[in-house]
Amino acid sequence: MASATEEDGVVPQVFSVEKHETEIKLNEDEEFDDNPIEEVRLTVSITDDPTEPVLTFRTWVLGIASCCILAFLNRFFGFRQNQLNIGSVSAQIVVLPVGKLMAATLPKTPIRIPLTPWSFSLNPGPFTLKEHVLITIFASCGSGGVYAVHIITIVKAFYHKNLHPVAALLLAQTTQVHLDTYLHFCTKKLSCLDMAGLVYSENTLLIPPTCGGLRTWSKSLYSGTHLTSIYIELALHDKDKRPKGGLSRLQFFFLVFASSFAYYVFPGYIFPSLSALSFVCWIWKDSITANQLGAGLNGLGIGSFGLDWSTVAGFLGSPLATPLFAIINMLVGFALVLYVIVPISYWMNAYEAKRFPIFSSNTFDHLGQTYNISRILNPKTFDIDLASYNSYSKLYLSPFFALMYGISFATLTATISHVALFDGSDIWRMWKMTTGAVRDKFNDVHTRIMKKNYAAVPQWWFHIILILTVALSMFACEGFDAQLQLPWWGLLLACAIALFFTLPIGIIQATTNQQPGLNVITELIIGYMYPGRPLANVTFKTYGYISMSQALSFLGDFKLGHYMKIPPRSMFIVQLTGTIVSSTVYFATAWWLLVKVDHICDTTVLPASSPWTCPGDDVFYSASIIWGIVGPGKMFTNQGVYPEMNWFFLIGLLAPVPVWYFSRKFPEKKWIKLINFPIIFGGTGYMPPARAVHYLSWGAVGIFFNYYLFRRHKRWWARHTYILSGAMDAGVAFMGVFLYFAVQSSGKSGPDWWGAPSNDHCPLAKCPTAAGIEVKGCPLLH
Repeated sequence: MASATEEDGVVPQVFSVEKHETEIKLNEDEEFDDNPIEEVRLTVSITDDPTEPVLTFRTWVLGIASCCILAFLNRFFGFRQNQLNIGSVSAQIVVLPVGKLMAATLPKTPIRIPLTPWSFSLNPGPFTLKEHVLITIFASCGSGGVYAVHIITIVKAFYHKNLHPVAALLLAQTTQVHLDTYLHFCTKKLSCLDMAGLVYSENTLLIPPTCGGLRTWSKSLYSGTHLTSIYIELALHDKDKRPKGGLSRLQFFFLVFASSFAYYVFPGYIFPSLSALSFVCWIWKDSITANQLGAGLNGLGIGSFGLDWSTVAGFLGSPLATPLFAIINMLVGFALVLYVIVPISYWMNAYEAKRFPIFSSNTFDHLGQTYNISRILNPKTFDIDLASYNSYSKLYLSPFFALMYGISFATLTATISHVALFDGSDIWRMWKMTTGAVRDKFNDVHTRIMKKNYAAVPQWWFHIILILTVALSMFACEGFDAQLQLPWWGLLLACAIALFFTLPIGIIQATTNQQPGLNVITELIIGYMYPGRPLANVTFKTYGYISMSQALSFLGDFKLGHYMKIPPRSMFIVQLTGTIVSSTVYFATAWWLLVKVDHICDTTVLPASSPWTCPGDDVFYSASIIWGIVGPGKMFTNQGVYPEMNWFFLIGLLAPVPVWYFSRKFPEKKWIKLINFPIIFGGTGYMPPARAVHYLSWGAVGIFFNYYLFRRHKRWWARHTYILSGAMDAGVAFMGVFLYFAVQSSGKSGPDWWGAPSNDHCPLAKCPTAAGIEVKGCPLLH
């Protein structure tokens, strides 16, 4: 009979470690000789060597290099038609042989720092697991993204306004550091929430592991990027004998990397149309309806797919690292929205839907034309001209884009409701358990090792960073002629929102590997309070949303460090340094491309084969119009077109209630608890910029690996899946950069033929179906 672990798509033991007891009795009056969570016992060692080198010369050189390279690659690909997020796994695997080479060749003689009593060695001995973990943390800082770069892009490429480079740099850096590092200090009283995998304490991390003991929460260590990181970290340092007739893990990585690198020359240069193949609209190419149904990029994507790894993993991340139940929940939400709600809304002509494309992230006027922002925007003050707005048109959206905002409302309230119903009593009980002697009783072996061997991060480190970054944030917002438009009170309010939502969203992320965003609720709040100012709106959103998101990322890294026995102070230093370095590289890369690439992001001028379409920035720009210039008061109230979208707040709040009720009424039916409405609603949260073809390709690959291969070829799955994911990412990334510098930067495009455009050859999918609406490239219907 399969264990619960196997049923959820996690192999409990994938390499040799010391054998532990598989069942540990939970008793509040005793200390545990091991972690009570089975997955941790079977994976993580209960020994530690505190003398093992950590912050070495190799750590700094390889870590900062990995951080810079991944930051450059991810920002570089962020502007392209098919985005690709290159995770830390690629760097994690590549640096291992480099680190061992440095250990074998660098001199061991200590080097004294002039005028100080200090010295260091270029080569303190063999390359260690702890060095490797910290290099991976550096790399994860580079792969995490810098949300504020979207602001820089829309100002320069869409609004065509000037932005002071110092203000832009401070914006990029402070939004990444800001109160993010402070949040895991503020959550120290929640340190019992180990199962959420998100909390830091002033004395140690994640105390105690027995709080709650829920199996789904206990898998927080084994989800997403941390599952991949921990597995590969231990697997690579385990003695990996090459199987007879097979490949070692490193050999497998480089074989897949080479194959991915070679193959990407086709979708990346010779045959870009491979990224989205939409057969339905090719067969009925003159039918608008067929184009709408079959287009993978601008329609419902029925029968569409992509033969390009960046199509699979570019927007939703690698499906190989997402639990099967989360994939199913996301696909259910995707199908309900795209194949039920959107078609009904469109063909019933709700909100004059037939005047617009069925799937678009653009904004429109009442005549079905792209909304002319210059007609309502005061060029001197860069805010709305109400007289011009009233004489022009209300703002309209495509039916899909309008529904996406309603579903975003539902995602937020469903997150709060789901956590309160399923986890509220445990959270309250554990909050009371985190005081004094009661807390100290619950120490597993990992916690005791960390307490004994390593000093905690001093509280004043957090305080200094908070004061400094808030001051710099205010300077960026209020200084430079207030180009960012956000006043000081808006900045503080954004911080408060991030603090409030960190816990409930962290629990959802820990159990599902998906993070409901705060982008819409922050836009809504500042849009009502401070309307008509687009940059104030997006800046508020960035500080409110990314502070929470970055905090959860930091806390997840601390959990990784806890089980890998990394000194907390070393982990903190690496996180802080990596964040500052990565945000600087992201800013520099974006600024360079915005200046270097002619007409970047302007699809009306770019050639059809150009990859520089900026799909994420295009959505960000539309959001700045909807929430910033026009504002929610003129969109989602009786003054606007979409007041009914507010009902989604109530729908989201009530949706988890039946699942909670039936899970209690029928506790033997374990599958009921796997119905997760925050994920069902939030599953389409990546759309746009993600399109139907991305979801369908992502879901097909995820189900094939995490369902079929996991059950039929479990040994192969356990040994190769995550390495395959990292190698595919790396191959696409390096070929993409090579193609740009080798040919595309000099203006040379691929062969001029049918497959050259980076689209799916379904042009009529963008057409309206209402009579009398005239759109360039579309037939006029009567």
